Amino acid sequence: MAGGGLVLGFSWLASCKMSPEEEAQLPKEWFKINGYLKIADNGQVTILSPNPEGGQNVKTSMPMIVADELGVDWKDVIVEQAPLDKDAFSLQYLGGSQSIRRGWEGLRMAGASAKAMLVAAAAQAWQVPKGEITANNGVLSHQRSDKSATYGEMASAAAQLEVPKEVALKDIKDFTIIGTSQKNVDGLNIVTGKPLFGVDTYTEGMLTAMIVHPPAFGLKLKSIDDSEAKSMPGIKDVFTIKVFKDDYEKAFFDTRTFNEVAVIVGDSTWEVMNAKKALKIECEPIEGITETRNRFGRKWEEYTPGGLESTSKHYVEMETIATKKATVKRRDGNPEKAFKNAAKVLEATYTAPFLAHNCMEPMNFFADVSEDKALLIDPLQKPELTEQTLSARLGMPIENIDIQMTRLGGGYGRRSYAHWLVEAALISQKMKKPVKLVYSREDDMTDGIYRPSYSATYRAALDSENNLIGFHVKTGGIPQSPLHENRFPAGAIENYLAEDWTIDTNLTVGSFRAPSSNFIACAEQSFLDEVAEAMGKDPIDFRLELLERARTIPLEKIMIMKPTVTPGY
Repeated sequence: MAGGGLVLGFSWLASCKMSPEEEAQLPKEWFKINGYLKIADNGQVTILSPNPEGGQNVKTSMPMIVADELGVDWKDVIVEQAPLDKDAFSLQYLGGSQSIRRGWEGLRMAGASAKAMLVAAAAQAWQVPKGEITANNGVLSHQRSDKSATYGEMASAAAQLEVPKEVALKDIKDFTIIGTSQKNVDGLNIVTGKPLFGVDTYTEGMLTAMIVHPPAFGLKLKSIDDSEAKSMPGIKDVFTIKVFKDDYEKAFFDTRTFNEVAVIVGDSTWEVMNAKKALKIECEPIEGITETRNRFGRKWEEYTPGGLESTSKHYVEMETIATKKATVKRRDGNPEKAFKNAAKVLEATYTAPFLAHNCMEPMNFFADVSEDKALLIDPLQKPELTEQTLSARLGMPIENIDIQMTRLGGGYGRRSYAHWLVEAALISQKMKKPVKLVYSREDDMTDGIYRPSYSATYRAALDSENNLIGFHVKTGGIPQSPLHENRFPAGAIENYLAEDWTIDTNLTVGSFRAPSSNFIACAEQSFLDEVAEAMGKDPIDFRLELLERARTIPLEKIMIMKPTVTPGY
């Protein structure tokens, strides 16, 4: 948390037309107590919500945690979206359902330490012990001297104090806001169409940009004919950019479909879209390429095959490879013997195609890049990681990059990736003007990040009395496998085998809300229902029996093959 400091001239209603009476009620000064909050002289509290908001409602729930420990009435709280600020916050990240579980302690500490500073300020002013002061609903009270003050009256003095290193947190039974039902802080603005989303961003003199990419995977730009497009009304320039430099070591979320794209920049979206139709591009097949990928310090080589992709070819490859031996990831007991001796074998195969994210809000990013600094505004799931990528691509120190976050009109993993932000920054840098890059729906569908295509075959061995004696899962995907070899029902069946395989592709894939689990969990649970029916058991009772078996069987009685680790989500 940042140290205390004074914040002057902040008006959260500056853009609204108010009556003289309403203007008189506005705060004159705001005082920053710590990185999460500031308190006005009239007692109003502004709490910054640190994590990206993509519909999971952390912009409401995270400030609620701070407010409860602070001891204020929720109706007196104003919530703002925090910018990317690694000094004040940690893990400003949307993904993996981590916001509350990882932010819980820090959010509570932010509210509790601010309350402790207000109590300390009151104790100094009244010359009384801190332990005799109570703080509730934004009011500080000392019963013996009959003194009281609002948080606003003590905010100036509290802001001069050091943030305490240790503070007592509330007992759970004393929560007054956490666990209650509160309205979404953005709800009214959403239903009344107020600017909230990245696509709403606008500044004076801003240009609009769109990209033109090859029409199919496995192609790259060979040449462009911009003679007609450049002469159209409102068009400022047409050029090409490379998203990443050659030989760039990609970070985990540095996925992009086409490294070189054509760019059209103009005064308005309509003019740019018309010029897109007039731009003539010639493409040629890509060559196979191997790139280094770095997942938070663990590196591997990632191969992208050359040539055009073919869905029919993929399905033939999947059917062929499914009949061959795959990579064994876990073997317990003797599954081969169990299936050989089985009285009945159940088998089912489940498949899923590539899936695009189709976010409700089109992909977009605002960039204003000069020689020595960059301002970026828009919806983003991994701002801290994206900032590192942008710093590397622009050759600009991270401290010179300012990323402001807006509400996401859908994310689901698609907005985890950095390529369209880098594109916007490179376009602004070349044009030397603020630019908003907008993807059409067609752009996003054909230049997006997809969930891989998957296939999973499950087999179950039953004895003559319909007892489950063996279980086999063989699964794979293009280009990643959805297998989680140590998940249920692993450990619950004495004879268990898990195998997987992969097929290379030049389609770009990535996180798709609970990445591979949204496929494999459905396939697995569907098959367990089939097994339960064949065994004549209630499907819930069957699962409970497996869970109890996993809990009670000593692990040393099951011969477990040490699983291998492969790159994945």
